Order: sequence, then structure tokens, then C-alpha cells
Amino acid sequence: MNSFLSRTSYWVLALFLALAGSATAQDATSAATVSQQGVTPGGAAGANPATGGGDAAAIQAGDALFKANCTQCHAVNEKVVGPALAGITKRRQIPWLVKWVKNPAKVIASGDEYAVKLFNDYGKQQMPSFALSDQEITSIMAWVTSQEGQKTVADGGGAGVTKENQTATDGQDGSGAGAGKYADVLLIVLVVVLIVLVVTLVIIANLMKDVLRGRKDLDGRDVEILEQRFDWAGLYKSTALRGIVGAVVALALLYAGVQSVMAVGLTQGYQPTQPIAFSHKLHAGENNINCAYCHTSVYKGKSANIPSANICMNCHSQIKTESPEIKKIYRAIERKQPIQWVRVHNLPDLAYFNHSQHTQVGGIQCQTCHGPIQNMEVVYQYSALTMGWCINCHRETPLNTKGNAYYDNLVKLHDKSNNAVPFTVSSNGGTECSKCHY
Repeated sequence: MNSFLSRTSYWVLALFLALAGSATAQDATSAATVSQQGVTPGGAAGANPATGGGDAAAIQAGDALFKANCTQCHAVNEKVVGPALAGITKRRQIPWLVKWVKNPAKVIASGDEYAVKLFNDYGKQQMPSFALSDQEITSIMAWVTSQEGQKTVADGGGAGVTKENQTATDGQDGSGAGAGKYADVLLIVLVVVLIVLVVTLVIIANLMKDVLRGRKDLDGRDVEILEQRFDWAGLYKSTALRGIVGAVVALALLYAGVQSVMAVGLTQGYQPTQPIAFSHKLHAGENNINCAYCHTSVYKGKSANIPSANICMNCHSQIKTESPEIKKIYRAIERKQPIQWVRVHNLPDLAYFNHSQHTQVGGIQCQTCHGPIQNMEVVYQYSALTMGWCINCHRETPLNTKGNAYYDNLVKLHDKSNNAVPFTVSSNGGTECSKCHY
């Protein structure tokens, strides 16, 4: 009987490994396909290459810049919040467009006839300024020119994508979804098969025992093995087991006590109810609105400011104007009262923190500290924001010193004594007390 059960167990194990290997291979194939197609999570799939006019690299760069800065209000071949951009380089010269993108208020104030007419035609709704270089603006215009005349379909963000790109993207998404669905079905079937096999083995074992009990040629030792039962009473009365259980319970209580004491003053997971039901998932996730569009000082200020109501009205003067939540913005503007947003991320006054130093100089992405903000319906504090959390980041994050002569001698001195260790924020004094407490 033991030999039979052993062989059966081997076959079950082999079947499990074969099915699991098949599911893993399917997932790996799907991942490889996605990698080959160049689609990354949260990224823009199927970027349209240059189709004419302008340098291919510039057009590709313009595509990314347009999606990061312009898609909230503009499309190429159709009107969204702002006018359609098709033919913009024919209506206006590039130098004028550069001035307009960098500071539209200044162009309007100068009395420029075209700018004033545009301002009045769109309900005196002023486009925000963008800190883009001349080359970046030129790249955007090159991409816009390459997209003129192509049919567009809505992409959920209001800006529209070309029909060809949409078809390619749909095909990729469908393929990925089909592969994922196949893997899920395979895993469910695998679990069901394993449950059936376990039940079958138990039934077979009980049948074999019944067969053996009916035999008359078994000696006393065989009968003893066949009828043996696990001594639960002896296990319960065991002094060693009671000691182990007591020690585990004591350690668990001690650990819980220490954790509760260490968590005093921590607000990780804090998720207050806001006065207006604003969804980051909808705005930053589905509509791909750049963080800096609303939090205008995120790359240049000590703190990332809370957006004012007029930034909301850049879009919502024309979009969802009848929504009960949007009407709260109208009421705040009419009463000339700021919206009482509840602050989520709070640092103690004894700690100095500069937001732009991390985002602009350090190149830290929003999600590093704020978590998957683009997936949050209601924002909550994702990270611990403790001193230890900050220090660990300073110890592990390498500094980008290329092209900055300020760091040349520091890097040389560091490499001379610690050549095997990367030059991190800590190497530059980023863990000294006076860096944050002074």
C-alpha cells in the first residue's frame, strides 16, 4: 500500500509541476510579447512615428511632450477644451508659438490681435504657462504637423489618438487580456484537479485499509501499524509543546507592544474625506494629466502646492459643468473662498524638506514617495515618512553627478577611499543631522 501511495504521489507531483510550468511559460511568453512591443505599464502604447515633416527624433520627442503637457486641453484634429491644433504652424510662426506657450498672459497683455481674439473666443479662459524650452516646443509643433489630417478616436483623456494607433493598441491589449485570462483559467483548473486528486488519494487509502483489515494473515506488528492513531491527548499534555506555544505567544505580544509604541505619531495609511470628491485615478490615471499641471510648484517650490480653483476651471468651465461636485467649485469661486482641502502628507516642523530638491534636482518620481497615486480614488499616505525611511532612501539613492562640476572633487575623494561603493546622497552628507534639522 505504501508503495502504491508513493507512486501515486510522484505522479501527482509531476502533473502539478507540468501544469505550473505551462502556466509560467504562458505568462513569460505574454510578458516577452509586451516587452517586444515596447509597452510599459502606464506608458503610451503605439507612439506614432514621423509621418512627414520634421526630424523623426524631434517628432518622437514631441509626441511624449504633447501627451505629458497638452492632452488635457488639446487634440490635433478636433476641439477639446482648447482649439484643434491642426494647421497651427501655418496660422502662426514658431517664434510666436514659443512665446505663447511659455507665457500666454504676456502675449495677451501685449495686445496681440490673434491672442486677444483667441482669449475672448474661449470665454476668457487663459492657458497656463509651461516651462518648456524652445526646442521642446518646436518638437511638439513638429509632432502636431505630422498628425494633421489623420482620423482620431477618443482615448478616454479627451485628446484623441490616431485610428491606426488605436487599432494597434486594441490588438495589443486584447492579446494581453486573452493571455491573462487563459492563465487564470489554467490555474483554476489546476486547483480543481489537485483537490480531486487529494480526495481520490484519501478514498483509496481508506479502501486499502479496509481491504487489509479483512485479511487473516497479518501478524501483530502489521495490525498495530494498520490501527495506529495519532496521540492528540499526549501532544496536548506535552510540557515541551506548552513551553513552545507559551514562548511564541509571549514574543507575539511583545512584538505587538513594541510596534504599537513605535507607531505613535505615524499616520501611514491616513485617508481623510475631502470637501470635493476628487479622483486622482480619473485625472492622473485615466486622463493622464501631468502632476505639474495642477501642482504647479512641484518642480520649483519647497512644497507641492494645492491647486487653486481657477486651475480646475481651465477644464471644468466646459466639462461636466452640471456635476454636483463641480458645482462646489463654482460656489467657492462665487463666494471668493478657497476650497478647504484636507492636507494628507504632514511633516513635523522640526524637519526641513524641499520638494523641488528631490523632484527637480534628484529626479525622484512622484510614485516613489506617494505610491501609485494614479490609481487612487481617494488619496492616502502611502509611505511612512519617518526619519528612518528618509535615511534609508539617502543611503541607497545614488547621486547623478554627470555634467555637474560641483561634484567632481567630491566624487574623486569618495572613489579614492570607497571605490566599490556608489556615490549616494549619504556620501554627500545626506544623513548628517544638520541637513534636515537646523
